[in-house]
Amino acid sequence: MVKVIQQTASMQTRDGIRLDADIYRPDTTEKLPILLMRQPYGRAIASTVVYAHPRWYAVQGYIVVIQDVRGRGTSEGKFDLFTYEVADGLDTINWVSQLPESTGEVGMYGFSYQGMTQLYTAVHQHQALKAIAPAMVAYDLYSDWAYENSAFCLYANLAWAIQLAGETARLQGNEAAYLRLYNAARNLPLNDPLPANPEIMRELAPDSFYHKWLNNPEPTAEYWQKRSPKYLLGNIDIPMLHVGGWFDPYLRGTLNLYRAMAARSKQAQHLLVGAWAHLPWGRKLGTVDYGIEAQNPIDEIQIRWFDHFLKGKDTGLLNEPPICLFEMGSNQWREFDLFPNRTQIYYLASDGLASIREDSGMLWEYDQEEEIESISSKNLLATDLTQEIAEFEHNSDIIVHDPWRPVSALGGHATYPGGSFDRSALDCRSDILTYTSAPLASALHITGEITVEVYCTADRPSFDLCAVLSEVHPDGKAFNFTQGYIRLPFVKQSGQEQNPTSVKIPLQATCMYITEGNSLRLSLSAAYFPAYPVNAGTGKLPNETRLIEMEIITLSIHSGADYPSQIQLGVT
Repeated sequence: MVKVIQQTASMQTRDGIRLDADIYRPDTTEKLPILLMRQPYGRAIASTVVYAHPRWYAVQGYIVVIQDVRGRGTSEGKFDLFTYEVADGLDTINWVSQLPESTGEVGMYGFSYQGMTQLYTAVHQHQALKAIAPAMVAYDLYSDWAYENSAFCLYANLAWAIQLAGETARLQGNEAAYLRLYNAARNLPLNDPLPANPEIMRELAPDSFYHKWLNNPEPTAEYWQKRSPKYLLGNIDIPMLHVGGWFDPYLRGTLNLYRAMAARSKQAQHLLVGAWAHLPWGRKLGTVDYGIEAQNPIDEIQIRWFDHFLKGKDTGLLNEPPICLFEMGSNQWREFDLFPNRTQIYYLASDGLASIREDSGMLWEYDQEEEIESISSKNLLATDLTQEIAEFEHNSDIIVHDPWRPVSALGGHATYPGGSFDRSALDCRSDILTYTSAPLASALHITGEITVEVYCTADRPSFDLCAVLSEVHPDGKAFNFTQGYIRLPFVKQSGQEQNPTSVKIPLQATCMYITEGNSLRLSLSAAYFPAYPVNAGTGKLPNETRLIEMEIITLSIHSGADYPSQIQLGVT
């Protein structure tokens, strides 16, 4: 067994702040490359919630440095979310690349905050930083992390803010504040007069990033641009191993970063996405066991990655397709050179009772490969499908959204626990519309982007829409596999003469195998609480919306030849 030596070391930033790190290295005189992780949770954790312990990486022939970022753990300074990581990342690379027992070549790994610190450090294009492996990150901090299609990501943002505020209280020795925040983390404060801006955060964490995120609801705000890798990375070119999860709330960022880098980079860009939430990364998530193939392979893959770029070993990595996706349902990994670009369409049809009966809302399949390019999909629906759905033309289904009892979140990517659950009982609610296909005559491979387009009217100046796709089994159980959410503010109040508005809801990308004989279901609702704040219907933003001001919202979803509401699936 290889002996691993552990020591603690410190460095000084350019402005005189001491940053502390644990260093793990095998007991050898051989000079070794460095793997660096910069994190805010106390360096002893070292992201072991998803990765092997640093000792394991050291045994593979690396010097592993786990550093507390500014103001966290035992490092000095004031913690300010993402604010100092560009400058401190450069200072840290300068330090670790000069460690006397190292080759001076550095790689970085880590997920979430630890993934973001890699991107901020890569901004400098330091010659010592040879490769990185960012997992579950934001490319645009606004649209990939804090907000989803203009909807504030309440559950994820608030839970994280309370966690970081609790750690601040612990480091300050403020036991009373720590205990209140500890309890709040286990029972989120969602019932304050200002639901999205709870008193405990205003009182105990007034300088939290949470307030900045809540109070900057526009994507063009300077706050987002100063912290978003999208605006900072410029034309950097460095090998990146991009890692994501189908039920991770930040999958949008992982995919957007990968696409941006792959489009312009000469260096290797590889993507791996598993059937995982933000954590854990394993074979079981929600109520589904994805099998032995779904077990976390990331440690071995990262060693191959860094062996190639830091040690010059021919691991065969660059001979493999750059995209590796876990296909749920078939429960196997699939490899691609490019994302598939074929689209399959399902049109919504109803007799107007999709909120009451599960056999009233239907999905009608249309294969886009048969499309004549010059004919619009609307005309295609009118010409190709009219005979089959004539009795359902010009129908609408009504959602009455009551803020007293909003539709509750169940699994997916935006709340905890994430993943796939049987939502058949939830779909029985009369404020959820369901549209279900006939049992599939052949298996369906869904891969990549999904968009739901619906034609709707509303009686309030603002409303939300949540779209969930599920696989329905013959016994009636319906297991969600992807979802999307959008907030539509300042929409003109409808009148009898108003034409329905087309609303496009981007869903979380996925890779899903629907078994022959099972059905596809779309569920639509006007809330998904507490993943996102309940829309008050007034047009006010979440930071100014009081619980008592919330209004009932009536939505109409239109379908038929004149209003071709539809699902656009990426398929293989």
